[in-house]
Amino acid sequence: MASITSYTTGNGDKRYMIQVYQGLDPQTGKPKRMKRRGFKTKKEATLEANRLELAVSRGDLQKENNILFKTVYEQWYQSYINTVRVSTYARTAGMFDNHILPAFGNKRIRTISIDQVQRAVNSWFKETTYNYKRWYNYTVAIFDFALKHGYMSGDNPAQKVSLPKHSEAWGEKPANFWDKHELMRFFSYIDPADELEKYTLFRVLAFAGVRRGECLALTWNDISFSKSTLRVNKTLTQGLKGKQIVQAPKTKAGRREVTLDPKTLAYLKQWRIQQKRHFLMLGFNTLNKDQLIFANTMNGFKSLNTPAKWLHKIINDHDLKPITVHGFRHTSASMLFNSGASIKEVQTRLGHEDAQTTLNVYTHVTKEQDNEASERLAKYLDF
Repeated sequence: MASITSYTTGNGDKRYMIQVYQGLDPQTGKPKRMKRRGFKTKKEATLEANRLELAVSRGDLQKENNILFKTVYEQWYQSYINTVRVSTYARTAGMFDNHILPAFGNKRIRTISIDQVQRAVNSWFKETTYNYKRWYNYTVAIFDFALKHGYMSGDNPAQKVSLPKHSEAWGEKPANFWDKHELMRFFSYIDPADELEKYTLFRVLAFAGVRRGECLALTWNDISFSKSTLRVNKTLTQGLKGKQIVQAPKTKAGRREVTLDPKTLAYLKQWRIQQKRHFLMLGFNTLNKDQLIFANTMNGFKSLNTPAKWLHKIINDHDLKPITVHGFRHTSASMLFNSGASIKEVQTRLGHEDAQTTLNVYTHVTKEQDNEASERLAKYLDF
């Protein structure tokens, strides 16, 4: 039986509270009662009490069914963080805080309708080109978690929405890499005598094909001047609340040793000498084995945004074709292919787990390659 009692709020208003007996807790053996309060009239309280008693008799309330979406997310997140890297779950938390929880966070998850999910997805679709799909997939995961744990019944409402798609823009998509002449032009605008660190950093990105985070995490202990190699075994990335952290490479193939050309090694040697002199004047000892190759003025990690700031200024000042910092990795791959390297050689040097990744991302056919292919075909056909 349900009990209904009245009480007075802090403002002096009369309200009603109900308690519904749910049976004995199977773990403790003590009576379980559900409380609801805030009803303005006794009639409202009685109707809700009758509804809840009926739900209890049917077994619909074996689990708490008024749990909020954000509460389910918090439970899901605690399991999720044990399955991915820090940088991944940090980005995921940002997606929920900025996009998913504002749409659903304060709603009881069992009450969220297909139409509400569809409206949220449509709104996300207008905000971004690609990320809305990721936000949608995480939303699906929260509803799946709720169903699995009995917080709601029926079907996953997110799986019944129509996922919108952006139409492909006409024309060619700008390639995020430079050809040999564009790369040479870029380096001509950096004077190694005045900006040796900047010149060396971009040289390592272009000639070693390392990622931005891998480059900024490099220490002098990772360079072997005797073997002419660079060792990649860590990467700088963002953790929770934007804090920069060092992580292991994402895959086993990411741990690799890259051969360096003599000129790149020569610039690294010059920069090491200059760095020692510069930091000694600032009071820092750079002789320890974990000394960063590219450090900030406090001899700590540079901001992950620093290479992009340097790059964009040069591009804008000299009207170069726009590319991103990651475009240097694309450029390195394209130059390797142009020089005759095999798919396997490029895959190993770039640290890809499988050759398909190399093919999907980096098999750019340059004008020179296309012209050569055309000439070979005409010569072969010969009519």
